Amino acid sequence: MTNTQKTNQPTMAYIGATWGSLIIGIASYMLGLWNATLQLNEKGFYLAVFLLAMFSAVALQKTVRDKEEGLPVTKIFIGLCWSAFFASIALLIIGLINAQMFLSEKGFYGISFVLSLFSVITVQKNIRDMTDEKGITDPAAFPTTKKEVDFSTDSAELENH
Repeated sequence: MTNTQKTNQPTMAYIGATWGSLIIGIASYMLGLWNATLQLNEKGFYLAVFLLAMFSAVALQKTVRDKEEGLPVTKIFIGLCWSAFFASIALLIIGLINAQMFLSEKGFYGISFVLSLFSVITVQKNIRDMTDEKGITDPAAFPTTKKEVDFSTDSAELENH
């Protein structure tokens, strides 16, 4: 790994913050859907739009980054990524405009959607920054709980040492 790549890596605090905001955004949106007084088909629509947005945002971020780094990317795939990304945003906006909800509920879905979009793009960027040229991602890109040392040993092991 070159020195330039090392200095461009995100800090652990930034990685934790991006994962935290992603979890908060997704949990908020899903909790809102779970508790909504919508018909099941409406909930399914909002869930499908959310999943399309998350996937297209990650694919778009990767595609744009590949292109910037000189990796070959087809124009049709870039077009599909942009189309899916904008379609998901348009579908959410149209759905919320026409929904029989309070304005505060519409705002809740909108802000948790935007938070999740920003966060998933940033998490993808962090993972990409911590992946080497062989495609191996540094485990530090994924937040973990404190590592615990396993002190359990076999009594036979202790006697042999």
